Amino acid sequence: MHRNGDAGTAGPVTRWLSTTQPEALFVLSAIAQYVGAVLAVLLFDGSIGGTDGVSPQTVAWFRAIGAAIALLALSRGWRSGWTREQLIGVAFFGVTTVLMNVFFYLAIERIDLGKSITIEFIGPITVAAVTTRSRRNAIALLFAVAGVVILGGVEIDDNLVGLVFILIASALWAGYIVIGSRVAQVDRGVAGLGLGLAIGALVTTPIGAPGSLEVWTSPSLLVLCLAVGVFSNAIGYGIDQFTMRRIPIRRFSVLLALLPVTGMVIGWIGLGQQPSAIDLVGISLVLIGVAVQERDEIERVEAVVRTDPA
Repeated sequence: MHRNGDAGTAGPVTRWLSTTQPEALFVLSAIAQYVGAVLAVLLFDGSIGGTDGVSPQTVAWFRAIGAAIALLALSRGWRSGWTREQLIGVAFFGVTTVLMNVFFYLAIERIDLGKSITIEFIGPITVAAVTTRSRRNAIALLFAVAGVVILGGVEIDDNLVGLVFILIASALWAGYIVIGSRVAQVDRGVAGLGLGLAIGALVTTPIGAPGSLEVWTSPSLLVLCLAVGVFSNAIGYGIDQFTMRRIPIRRFSVLLALLPVTGMVIGWIGLGQQPSAIDLVGISLVLIGVAVQERDEIERVEAVVRTDPA
């Protein structure tokens, strides 16, 4: 495959990302994403930043701006060399990602972080189900679904709006996986992600810009909003891009089961949302699903090695 831009230079970070176990990368990505989410929640209610709060859609918009700036600053060769088809794919990916973030933030303003993540996981589970190719993968998905259902619960009695927002985010998350895997195969480092987020931020300006004046006029608030993007998108999604190049889309979708687990831990530490005993049961089922699916991948690779002398 032709390489250009920063993808052709294998620095120590790139080499580490290319050789580290996908499970470890997922945990690292999830920690970064949900540290950003905790910052976002604190910005919504005014706990940090010295204001009465910033709207979720505005924080999501600054998240995209901050991530795009960080990624493009670290990328080389993103200004040229794109085909029309690649640019269209990057644009769709960026807009899908930013809209997913907008609806996710609108949801976590109303629903607990861990609960939102688990309900949103319906999207990735659907992708994994559609692309399942073995009985063991199906079993892995059943465990993951059971765990997510237990973790998510049914606490939606008086929160229909929040539920609608998180279900929309879930559908967009499925699109993020499918479109993102194609963008990752372009193999231009994180340039595609950075350019896509820049386009997504531009397209969603009518959503995020209203009410942003207070952020622009407060250096501390601006830094905090942009930091959300660095943690959640630049670091979190940047790691995802490397991982997507190394594993099949179905495995990526199942490994995303680690996100509710990590999100619940981060929510406990950062927001005081302590998991219950039933939550721990759900976590166990999710991890069993990941382990079963991982074993399927190992056996598949071993079979190829045994039958292919090359």
